[in-house]
Amino acid sequence: MVVLKMKVNLISFARQSARAIARVGTLAGAALILFGAVSIHAQAVTVTDVTGRVVTLPKPATRVLIDDGRYLVALGLIHPDPVSLIAAWPRDINRIGQRTYDQFRAKFPAIERIPQASSSSSSGGGFSLEKALAVRPDVAVFMAGTGPSPDEVKRFESAGVQVVFIDFFSHPFTNLEPSFLILGKLVGRERQAQAFVDFRQERTKRIADRLASQKAARPKVFVEVHAGMSEECCHSPGKGNIGDYITFVGGHNIGADVLPGPSGRLNVEYVVAQDPAVYIATGGPHLERAGGFVVGPGYTVERSRASLAKMMERPGIGLLKTVRQGEVHGLSHQLLNSPLDILAIEALAKWVHPSLFKELDPAATMAEINSKFLAVPLEGNYWVDLRR
Repeated sequence: MVVLKMKVNLISFARQSARAIARVGTLAGAALILFGAVSIHAQAVTVTDVTGRVVTLPKPATRVLIDDGRYLVALGLIHPDPVSLIAAWPRDINRIGQRTYDQFRAKFPAIERIPQASSSSSSGGGFSLEKALAVRPDVAVFMAGTGPSPDEVKRFESAGVQVVFIDFFSHPFTNLEPSFLILGKLVGRERQAQAFVDFRQERTKRIADRLASQKAARPKVFVEVHAGMSEECCHSPGKGNIGDYITFVGGHNIGADVLPGPSGRLNVEYVVAQDPAVYIATGGPHLERAGGFVVGPGYTVERSRASLAKMMERPGIGLLKTVRQGEVHGLSHQLLNSPLDILAIEALAKWVHPSLFKELDPAATMAEINSKFLAVPLEGNYWVDLRR
């Protein structure tokens, strides 16, 4: 009996020892996995921004100061909670639209508590370095050409904050995709950013290949940006910016012939004399108070079409043959200066070369972007034709 009891005790002790060893092994394994995850997360991030500056962060940023609300939408293409990444933003709701902001607020209430930082890209100026530093960002992302001065950049860096310049505005076909990949790498979402870039490239290549194979003539195109912003006509893209989109889809932007920069003003007599084949207005919720062209979330197709028709009643515009023939189209400005510009590109291609791009379906592309990428899906109509 004593011998049997000793055997039982030995067996019990062995089993307990084995379980203890297993637990130690499990804890050690977990520790190794956790250590590995921390090591991966803590890896330094190095990017070269669009100005050629090489910037290194000790790890992917979790607190990003942005200078443009559209960067929030861009982050929503690669992160399930883009609001969680923002240390401060200029609260430039006009750039994304009130309805879009309301969607963000409904899904991510924390957006209301994000500090407001002044925007160096604002036409009114008033950028405050002190406010920017007060929110203690890991990195500050600015629009190239309008961001802080070299002296202010040095002061950022002296405070331990890296500065990165990107460009969705001036040269979209040169800088937009690299800028988006920079943004993705900064926050540790480079793979997701590359997936969207691949998506955009596949669709732009389809358009470029069709134009190259057909060698179609370039019709004259008149684009009026922020149509109805003022009583005077006409704000238009010149070289770069929206003008690059018109060139890409096989059109001839009449503004580029006389405007040296990305945008400027054309007089209506010049526009009439050029006799453009296509008229395209851009607009959005920001023009509601001015009585301009409105389109985007919160506006029905009928409401957008009616406001577009109103733009055609202004002095001189009705003289355009393209207006009399009904070749008038409207586009949401919120799709521009953003990776979502692929929707604008497809709409523009259909308007400039309707016979070549009958099969293009921007609405289907938007649905795919909503399902595959966006944290806050697009709602409503973002383009409209004057003719039903």
